[in-house]
Amino acid sequence: MNRKHFLKNLLGTAAAVTAGTSAMAMPDPPVVRSLVQPPFLQPGDIIGITCPASPLEMKEMLNCSNALKTWGYEVCVGNTVGQVWERFGGSDAERAADVQLMLDDPSIKAILFARGGYGAMRMMDRVDWTSLRKNPKWLVGYSDITAIHCHVNAQFGLPTIHGDMVNGFKAIEDISTFSLKQVISGKRFEYRSPAFGLNRMGQATAMLVGGNLSLVAAMLGSKSELDTDGKILFLEEVSEYKYTLDRMLMSLKRSGKLDKLAGLIMGGITATKADAETPFAMSVEEIIFEKVADKNFPVCFNFPAGHIRNNMALKLGIYYTFRVTETGGSLTEMSTTLPLVPLPDIDSLLTPPEILP
Repeated sequence: MNRKHFLKNLLGTAAAVTAGTSAMAMPDPPVVRSLVQPPFLQPGDIIGITCPASPLEMKEMLNCSNALKTWGYEVCVGNTVGQVWERFGGSDAERAADVQLMLDDPSIKAILFARGGYGAMRMMDRVDWTSLRKNPKWLVGYSDITAIHCHVNAQFGLPTIHGDMVNGFKAIEDISTFSLKQVISGKRFEYRSPAFGLNRMGQATAMLVGGNLSLVAAMLGSKSELDTDGKILFLEEVSEYKYTLDRMLMSLKRSGKLDKLAGLIMGGITATKADAETPFAMSVEEIIFEKVADKNFPVCFNFPAGHIRNNMALKLGIYYTFRVTETGGSLTEMSTTLPLVPLPDIDSLLTPPEILP
């Protein structure tokens, strides 16, 4: 079957599912349960910085440290910043101890992880996370930090922030760090993504979970495995072959993680590697859509989050309203108290994403 016919069949399957369900009564929107959220940051609050995964040199702290101080916060630099063991920011024990110190210190109101790469899942079982329940604080990061997002959501049901890390800060504030500044201080956005041929229209109100596809898949079968039933699942990825993307998505599909979603949001899928062996003719988007073509929940592609320039800060473990229409997707946090902040230069979100170096 050639690619044109495959895409036609995919869209035909989706259309049949939609047509078969359009006459059915839509379920009542979910009751939004009260969530314990960490306090939003106030001027003078302390933000801790630590390396639970790959290392960060002290000189790489400068842009982030300057920005946080300009925003009105104090900075506590962890013992692992500047440390290297193997490919990590210190040994597993050292990295876990650094995270533990910051979790246990009530004066630290948020933890901003230094960088992703690899290593968070090696150290996180050495951490006693129960202090986070007693003293909730915002944990901020993405990529490999998805392991921590998943664990905290699965074990404690506490919200975390998928957003820029220390190594993502530039000398001049960009839209990614602007969004993080707003989110940690208690603001919210209506995020938007462009129209796309494989988007599937619909609306859902549910909790947002997810992060990096590799890490979401790696948590399967562990105590950090996400419960995706009735949730909006957000996924992003970088630097993978098409066949490995397919394999990880098949793992999610076979484990039932895609069966009962309220919605699927695909962020940046960037720097896809060229298969050295037999080529995969399907596009990345077709590979993804194939796994949910027989479902009827809304789906959007090219959402502005992930390993891209427009890496918008997202609160995971929070309820949102997700809409997909002919003009694109939108995601708005449900709140009657948090101010809705307009995004500057919104058109920049609708341009093809640039890959982070």
